[in-house]
Amino acid sequence: MILDEIVAAKRLELAVVRETEPLAALERAIEKRLPALDFEAALRAGGVRLIAEIKKASPSKGLLCPGLKPRDLAKTYAANGASAISVLTERRFFQGELHFLEEARLGVEDAGGAPIPLLRKDFLLDPYQVYEARARGADAILLIVAILADDRLRDLLGLAADLGMQCLVEAHDRSEVERALAAGARIVGLNNRDLRTFKVDINTTRELSRLIPADRVLVSESGIHTKEDVRLLAEWDVSAMLVGESLVTAGDVAAKMRELLC
Repeated sequence: MILDEIVAAKRLELAVVRETEPLAALERAIEKRLPALDFEAALRAGGVRLIAEIKKASPSKGLLCPGLKPRDLAKTYAANGASAISVLTERRFFQGELHFLEEARLGVEDAGGAPIPLLRKDFLLDPYQVYEARARGADAILLIVAILADDRLRDLLGLAADLGMQCLVEAHDRSEVERALAAGARIVGLNNRDLRTFKVDINTTRELSRLIPADRVLVSESGIHTKEDVRLLAEWDVSAMLVGESLVTAGDVAAKMRELLC
């Protein structure tokens, strides 16, 4: 399965990066960072908020944005109503880079408005990666229930909180939603894409949304392309949508954002 391949590659990558950048170096970098922005508050601002994603490629679709310039894209996102920006940093399968986080922060600053939170989206398995995210300026991280045992999920949630970050905890089926809630997730992402097959069905959000308590933030991820999709999300009491492919492949990104946010 694709997910197994991604996780195996990530474990090999981790063994290498630990040698090139020790944890102590990350801790020193974190000390110099400003406090993380409030990701949860940004998604509770009313309506269906937009988490706009910086995404260069995917295993199922290949290269999506050949000339990706994370700083420029982040500026466009910030200037056109994004409540947060998701930065895909996985290298082998999505052609992301960790430094995209820092470039995205510069882009938000270029836009000249209020700062907005950055989410590191990757396949996080180890505490080292949480430190890595904060050291590069992430305000929040993605945790995928499908690749984490319950104790590891709780540990990473706790570590993120200790570092001042919040977590988008991603689930794709009923069991994963129940595990996310049991671990204490405040922000629950319902991924309409099955990471084992990469098939997408927006009705995943409809079916699972009823399991999410009203005091949690509900995020719908993947397969969101049209104004009609957003109307459905609003009916299902979704707080925010995470959109990548529809934006990075749009001829006019700002116009696509206006379509989704109107």
